Amino acid sequence: MAAPVETSQDALIAPLPRVSVQAFCETQGVAAIINQAIPDRRMDKAHVKVHMGGAYAAVEAYRTAPTPNVIILETSGNSEELHANLDALAEFTDEGTKVVIIGHINDIRLYRQLKGLGVSEYLVMPFDAVDLIRGLSALYGEQTGEKLGRIISVVGAKGGVGASTIAHNLAWSIAHQQDIVSVLADLDIAWGTAGLNFNQDPPQGIAEALFAPDRLDANLLDRLLSKCSEKLSMLAAPAMLDRHSDFEETAFDGIFDILRDTVPCIVVDVPHAWSAWTRRVLVASDEIVVVAAPDLANLRNTKNLIDNLKAARPHDSPVKLLLNGMGMPKRPEITAADFAKQVDLEPVMSLPFDARLFGTSANNGQMIHEIEAQSQIATSITELARLVTGRTELRKPKRSLLSPIMDKLVRKKAS
Repeated sequence: MAAPVETSQDALIAPLPRVSVQAFCETQGVAAIINQAIPDRRMDKAHVKVHMGGAYAAVEAYRTAPTPNVIILETSGNSEELHANLDALAEFTDEGTKVVIIGHINDIRLYRQLKGLGVSEYLVMPFDAVDLIRGLSALYGEQTGEKLGRIISVVGAKGGVGASTIAHNLAWSIAHQQDIVSVLADLDIAWGTAGLNFNQDPPQGIAEALFAPDRLDANLLDRLLSKCSEKLSMLAAPAMLDRHSDFEETAFDGIFDILRDTVPCIVVDVPHAWSAWTRRVLVASDEIVVVAAPDLANLRNTKNLIDNLKAARPHDSPVKLLLNGMGMPKRPEITAADFAKQVDLEPVMSLPFDARLFGTSANNGQMIHEIEAQSQIATSITELARLVTGRTELRKPKRSLLSPIMDKLVRKKAS
């Protein structure tokens, strides 16, 4: 297989704040693009309405009504007609309202003229829903996609498939091997294992932020972080049963808003549960890794998860499927090829069953790479870290004919 190719993944798009947006279109094509953008997760807080009639309809609408935060106008006329429409609209536009023009003429002089008139953005057809969302997002704040924290959620298709172990090792790899400052957030309030897996017992964690939303700010969150290493911190779960986990749908929004503004990468250990808040956390993520074992229940659950998340995130990268525990002795299992065929998604990788390595890692409070850096599992997690951070295309590790023998020798020496 060829060497990995470095990719320049598109910068992340910041979610829009709570704003009102009204669009006045001349063509059904532009109206359809705006309607496609409305369900996107980054438009969740925005209130958008689409009207037909172009600039004339906008002027008539705002003669007797206040203007929204953002007005989108489609125009197919010449520059003189556009200037006349903007002059008429300016009489009724409230201070602070941003105007976005959608045009059909690619003219840098027209763009400069419109900017000089106070137009916030000029988008030229053709473009798609993601281009529109990116343009609207850029209207607010100077934060660029490079500064926006990337949220990577890891969830198991079924309990006990090792999703938490993958999430913790992935966070470690991103911080140590990709050299990215990261936070691991353990959302399994009752049964979370992040503290155990990093051999820590932090006195505070994510629960203090979750159960006191009125006190939540960047300073509080910083005090609740437990330091795992120079570039990796953890929001640990209390792992106690004195607090329930039937939260409101938006319970974690404030936590992730702060983390996005302060940390380049957030790895989220999402518990295997299906509720309004777990679904919201997954849908709001930039990358999702679904961990599954090769059996029928996992296959069914994986299919349901993929279909649901695909419908909720139409403009995002597909869910990444990881098959874990392949080749367990004496256990009948579904092959990776058959699993992929049924869920209509190729796994990004398959990890072999290795009770000794995973067991040693859990009991010692160490990461896989710290125990056996040259193992296939450690190498695969490194590749997964590169993939979800956009650093490189996925590279499957090459294994020579001597690899199985060398693995046995390394394990024998370690034991």
